[in-house]
Amino acid sequence: MRRTGHPLLAISVAVAGTAGVTFLLYKRELGRARDAAGRGSRVADTKAGQIEYAERGTGVALLSIHGAGGGFDQGLANAAELVGEGFRVIAPSRFGYLRTPVPQDKSPAAQGDAHAALLSELNISRAVVLGVSAGARSAVEMAVRRPDLVAALILVVPGTYAPASAVAVDASRGSKLAFWLVNAGMDFAWWAAEKLVPSMLIRLMGVPPERLADAPRSERDRVIAIVRSVQPLSLRFPGINIDSTPDLYELALERIGAPTLVVSARDDLFNTAPAAEFAARRVPGAKLIVYHSGGHLLVGHGREIRAEVRDFLAEAGLTSPQTP
Repeated sequence: MRRTGHPLLAISVAVAGTAGVTFLLYKRELGRARDAAGRGSRVADTKAGQIEYAERGTGVALLSIHGAGGGFDQGLANAAELVGEGFRVIAPSRFGYLRTPVPQDKSPAAQGDAHAALLSELNISRAVVLGVSAGARSAVEMAVRRPDLVAALILVVPGTYAPASAVAVDASRGSKLAFWLVNAGMDFAWWAAEKLVPSMLIRLMGVPPERLADAPRSERDRVIAIVRSVQPLSLRFPGINIDSTPDLYELALERIGAPTLVVSARDDLFNTAPAAEFAARRVPGAKLIVYHSGGHLLVGHGREIRAEVRDFLAEAGLTSPQTP
């Protein structure tokens, strides 16, 4: 009579094999992410310390300030998506992101001064300033503290001060679990969630997952690409920690003299619409656009926003002659 192997042994071998393949796949994808994050930037020694940045294109200078979970790479992507070509894009990594160290003073005001120091190091006297999400905090600080440097100000889903309804991370149970996993497991936890429960990370990025259900494939792909771009999470986590505990207070927004455009969405799970409305009321002559839906990543409004931004900059005389 033929003897069969022990079923538990077979199961153990199968589990070990699956775990091995999973680990190899994770290491390969994380290696690619680390590679990408280490290419295409340089580190400037400025009066505010070392600042990593990347530069692309020619034309009117545009400082692209990334949001939470970003870096210079997200800054470049934001500029390409929201503004398009025809600009000299300067995309810094903010404090604690990728190769920019965390200084003793890590406040939005100090970050705004660091932006000014980078422009000075690059001999740029004025620039369009694009601040997205948590990056809007230092963009506003710079516009208040150094108005001479800001040719125009664009705030997209701004994570800035609002007196009655503060910007906050989505408080749902799923988002709390995702945040705990990210803290506990770092790169592997984020990678595993991408594969198994992407909707959890989409919600953590401020987008109601149901908004993607009827969105075009291109929009779904864009959102997933943004989720993946957070890797390697471990190289961005010091900056995420800074952004997660902001010291927000009212600024003298009436001092901002640059043309200003502010964009948000009502269903942004980070609740940036009240902050956008407050900023637009206080900044003289500011233009406000608030979409009914789209979440923090403004799903479904990409073409509209780019057209609005291009028109806004054209009206301000800040597009290059050769720009289509």
